[in-house]
Amino acid sequence: MNAIIFSAGWGIIMMFCSFLVKNQSSYRHIAAIGLLVLLAANIFDTYGVDFFHIDSGKMLAYTRFGFVFNSIAIGSTLIYVLLTGKDIERLGRYTAEFFTLIFFVLCGVCLLSAYNNLLMLFLGIEILTIPLYILTGSDKRNLKSNEAALKYFLMGSFSTGLMLMGIALMYGGTGTFLLESSRLQSNLYHGVSFLEIVGLLFLLVSMCFKVSAAPFHFWTPDVYDGAPSVVTSFMATIVKVAGFIAFFKLCYVRMSVTSTAIDWKLIFSIIIILTLLFGNITAIFQQSVKRMLAYSSISQAGFMLFALFSINEYASKGLLMYAVAYCLATIGLFAVLVKMKDVTFEGYNGLAKTQPVLAATNAIFLFSLAGIPLTAGFLAKYYMLASIMKTGTYTWIVVAGVLFAAISVYYYFRVIQAMYFKSGEPQTESISKSFKLGLVILAAIIVIVGAFPQALFNWLYF
Repeated sequence: MNAIIFSAGWGIIMMFCSFLVKNQSSYRHIAAIGLLVLLAANIFDTYGVDFFHIDSGKMLAYTRFGFVFNSIAIGSTLIYVLLTGKDIERLGRYTAEFFTLIFFVLCGVCLLSAYNNLLMLFLGIEILTIPLYILTGSDKRNLKSNEAALKYFLMGSFSTGLMLMGIALMYGGTGTFLLESSRLQSNLYHGVSFLEIVGLLFLLVSMCFKVSAAPFHFWTPDVYDGAPSVVTSFMATIVKVAGFIAFFKLCYVRMSVTSTAIDWKLIFSIIIILTLLFGNITAIFQQSVKRMLAYSSISQAGFMLFALFSINEYASKGLLMYAVAYCLATIGLFAVLVKMKDVTFEGYNGLAKTQPVLAATNAIFLFSLAGIPLTAGFLAKYYMLASIMKTGTYTWIVVAGVLFAAISVYYYFRVIQAMYFKSGEPQTESISKSFKLGLVILAAIIVIVGAFPQALFNWLYF
């Protein structure tokens, strides 16, 4: 509850700052302080120190898994603000409002990690996505940004309609909105309601849209490419992983109960293969690094879907590891991309000679996304593959995952090849020493987490 209250409260504080504080550069410092307060409040909550005693009527259920994910999301957002705060200021005159929306998104993230009621799932998703419609179109003078916001809004509204329809059908089949209920357990003895199965299928489609899983991923490249790069960084990381956490909770309870009536593993295996196929193959043919990263996010979603397929201890650990590895690496990649005046592959030619720190850290971020050993991304992929092996079924998905991971190396290494093995004069924005230091620290965190993963897992106490 601490994180939910503090994130909403600090968002309101940022709204007042928009007319009480006239210095725009102060907004990112106030936001960073707020994120530190929010992180501290969530850590206190993790260890049983709850500042707000509010009876949610079983609509929220707090777990250590959810608290640790909240800390990962808040910490990643803090890194995002510290690295790209100055670039957020360049979006327009309403800098404080942009940070306000980020805090409201975090409120939605914290709801999704703790929901125990389908209505709270809906509220969390909406609180998460509505600010993103505004942030996507924040570059008002850019037609691509306006187009991306319109596409995102229309398709997001359609998926929300499917979600509400699914929730209504599930209520009709079970008589409860609760995620966990004694009525659901009675289904094991009296049969699963047809309405609940249809409702879950509607929810499956809606959640696949939210996390960019095929074949409901077509909005992703256009929206990610059209949105300002600094906004895409936030959308593709914290927001996407929060969707997976909500999806994981839904699968853990409802799809486990109904597995006797429908083969969810078969459905997820098809979605996984389609997502990996579309994401990786299409990424190969992109000429823009930004658009390549958009398709890369789809392929990364394919790996995170492994956790929804297996639903075991390895899946829980792997999803948290993936949240850390994917968020940090992608935030770092977009932080560098924002500084590039040309975001095509040719625009990176010779970057290692002109900006060696940017090139070296960028290479580490790419290594992590590709799953190269001694990075957090390698262990994240390992745990996902191990979770499938633990089930003892559909082991051919592991082979497919390894093959697609090998394909991803090609388009990630195209950027490294351009930076180190091609000549050119890349044009970049002015880069401060503090920005370079931030990139170095971020790259070091990725390597440390990859070398010592128990530092994360011991905190969770699985």
